[in-house]
Amino acid sequence: MTDLSIIPFGGVRENGKSMYAVTVDDTIFILDAGLKYPATDQLGIDVVIPDFEYLVKNQDKIAGVFLTHGHADAIGALPFLLQQINVPIFGSEMTIALAKLAIQDESELKDYDDYHVVNEKTEIDFGDVKISFFNTTHSIPESLGIVVGTHYGQVVYTGDFKFDPTAESYYQTDFGRLVEIGSHPVLALLGDAAGTEDSTPSASEIQIHDYIHDTFVENKGRRIIVAAVASNIQRIQQVIDAAAATKRKVILSGNDIEQVVHTALKLGKLHLPKPKAELFAKIKDLDNLPAGETTILETGRMGEPIKHLNRMANGEDPHINIGDGDLVFITTTPATAMESMVAQTRNMLFQQGADVKQISTDLRSSGHASFDDLQMMINLLKPDYFFPVQGEYRVMETAKKAAEEVNIPAKHILMAKNGDQYQWDDGKFILKDSFTVGETLIDGAGFNDIGNVVLRDRRILSEDGVFVSVVTIDRKKRKVVSKPKLTSRGFVYVKANRDLMQEASRLTVEKIEDYLANVKDFDWNELKNNVREGLSRYLFNETRRRPMVMPVVMEVNQNRRPRHNNGGKSNGNNKNNNHPNKKGNEASKKRNHKGNHKSHNNNQGKGSATGQPAK
Repeated sequence: MTDLSIIPFGGVRENGKSMYAVTVDDTIFILDAGLKYPATDQLGIDVVIPDFEYLVKNQDKIAGVFLTHGHADAIGALPFLLQQINVPIFGSEMTIALAKLAIQDESELKDYDDYHVVNEKTEIDFGDVKISFFNTTHSIPESLGIVVGTHYGQVVYTGDFKFDPTAESYYQTDFGRLVEIGSHPVLALLGDAAGTEDSTPSASEIQIHDYIHDTFVENKGRRIIVAAVASNIQRIQQVIDAAAATKRKVILSGNDIEQVVHTALKLGKLHLPKPKAELFAKIKDLDNLPAGETTILETGRMGEPIKHLNRMANGEDPHINIGDGDLVFITTTPATAMESMVAQTRNMLFQQGADVKQISTDLRSSGHASFDDLQMMINLLKPDYFFPVQGEYRVMETAKKAAEEVNIPAKHILMAKNGDQYQWDDGKFILKDSFTVGETLIDGAGFNDIGNVVLRDRRILSEDGVFVSVVTIDRKKRKVVSKPKLTSRGFVYVKANRDLMQEASRLTVEKIEDYLANVKDFDWNELKNNVREGLSRYLFNETRRRPMVMPVVMEVNQNRRPRHNNGGKSNGNNKNNNHPNKKGNEASKKRNHKGNHKSHNNNQGKGSATGQPAK
């Protein structure tokens, strides 16, 4: 049995969160570290990232993280990964610049500086493994595919790609390099499946450029609010070109888009048709600009535009009020999970008096490989095995069909799940083992997994509300000393349901006094559970709904001061509590990575690189 395996940690059977590990002779090479945006039922969640438990346990084996491009689905999880594992990062100049933007706000990573810039000519030597790259076409400059060269053969990861003969120079695919890679044995291809479901040919970027320009021309005299993904540099360039051609000022709405635009300009990946001072305006100048000379480019928090557009439509943006005559131009193709929010947002925008135009309604605009593109990639590389990645199961099935049509045997097409470990053994990949790789739900600042319990509680609160019963008891006299105070939020309107509230009050007293009369060993949790179960059963029978029931029981002590009890938990404000709240201090451990690696401009340590094309 050889020591070569492939494990997906994200990006299969889901949209986004790309992350794959190729292990060769006990060394782990991580390909991308992305996030995905939450589904509509993941209430309050900002982003979802892979579960890093396996990688943390094996961090001493990790050679580095190798990035294909600078979108959130490829680099968004880096700040969270690097808080647990200290490893080097490799990527193109543009990708590294965007990775630094993603990491810079984390105080724990302020001293991190293990970045290595690579390009299509870079080869990194890790002894028995050589990592090399090839240029691909995507909606962001300097996207790369990755080749993991081993003595068993090559493992190729395409990253997000498509084929577009009209692409500009720093978006072009290197077909010659693909032919060179395919001239040597390719054991496995991890291929982008996300765009294969739609059989409609994807519009070229020249067509999209003309479409955006025509939209600006047709809406002369109107203010245009453009919703775009912050890191979609190609789309931002097209909007800037159209605004300049129609003599409009561009206002960047949000810190994310300002940082990305500044970075792209600095690296020469964005080009301004006229001087910056003539093209851009500040948000503070919005009221003084004529509507027909104004374009607002909004991307929202973390570069995701639809949620922020929803807040704008709801009047929650402090600077921008959408109203009569405005055109909202959605230039992104939302993920399937966002479709309901897009429909809701469009409806709200129309109610505000705006018109809405969505590029995906008129053109197939995608940065991902079509059915035909994937078949061409397979024909160029001639892999023995094919792993459809970067897509939900239905598009993986479509990619499987595409691969079968170009003579990849069905048994050589592996429909992996996150956590599946495919081992190269005796000339074939076999499923050696599987382990649970869950999702880490991020809410707010810091690396804190919300977990399914909290998410379940949020869902219950959002659907059925909360019902609180507060009561005071005297344990010595074994009775309730005050009438329960009942509060309902999001469940029923109290004034219209007096009978229900009175019966709930009576039931609370009955359950408590029955417990006090019969119990020998008093237990707060048991008392509360009795009340909770009784109230939950009654409320469901009456309303067919299951609110979150929260009994709060207080005790009268010898000084006649009530002692709150919340199931053994304290809020820290009552000196009679036996369980004061203590604020824990968490110190994150920064682990040192053993061994040195370097890119083509670093000649120290174990890894070495050349500026010549990979051989």
